[in-house]
Amino acid sequence: MSHKKRWFDLADAEASALLAALPAPLRERLSGVSVTLAPYPTASDITEDGDEEDLLGLFIGAALGEEIADGEPSPEIRLFIENILHETDGNETAFRREVRTTLLHEIGHYLGLDEDSLELRGLA
Repeated sequence: MSHKKRWFDLADAEASALLAALPAPLRERLSGVSVTLAPYPTASDITEDGDEEDLLGLFIGAALGEEIADGEPSPEIRLFIENILHETDGNETAFRREVRTTLLHEIGHYLGLDEDSLELRGLA
């Protein structure tokens, strides 16, 4: 197994386990949100002030309860695996924890929480 594939597989397994462990009502609310894995953010991902090339995750689209405008993509959470790997210095335990934290952070954005609210919950 290649080095990159190993980390993508670990991230996919952690994300899947986290989503499966969420309470059923929350899983239902997230049913229209896709979770994708990418090595790094693209230039089009870095659109807001404060977004940087070392971004770990990103929520794109309408938050829960907001209408999706014509032509707007469905809500999506992107996890940037190479950045998470770099952030955790290749430590597998830290990597798994960061995948979970980043995914919960982005789920929080989908649910309408801002950065301050996420920080209060230990998800910043």
